[in-house]
Amino acid sequence: MKVSIEPMTIDHYGEVIALWKESENVGLSSADERESIKSYLARNPAMSFVAKENDHIIGAALCGHDGRRGYLHHLAVKESHRKRGIGTKLAERCMESLRNDGIRKCHLFVFHTNREGKAFWEKIGWSPRSDIQVVSKEI
Repeated sequence: MKVSIEPMTIDHYGEVIALWKESENVGLSSADERESIKSYLARNPAMSFVAKENDHIIGAALCGHDGRRGYLHHLAVKESHRKRGIGTKLAERCMESLRNDGIRKCHLFVFHTNREGKAFWEKIGWSPRSDIQVVSKEI
């Protein structure tokens, strides 16, 4: 089957959030509610992507930047479609969109316990960092 990669729009939200919810190691919060994602996509147009097969979403990646650094969130591929290069293609499209906007570095977040995810990112050229720690605060 042919897989197509296309920019994510808010019209994809229902299928995308269902994919993220069924994907282990994707941490969702109120920031992933429809209106928040709609706002994120509007601030970062054509930077997030979905992978489709037969008009059904089988992969998705949320991507954007703050003008200085890129951020890739929630890259997920349906379990039945993994190990076919779909995640790599989604990541590549996200990086291409960031480069086209002048962004030269991208960060992503992986749970410490997500061995499969960490192995995937390292396999496609990402490097783990031990010199920094994420510090967050609810506001």
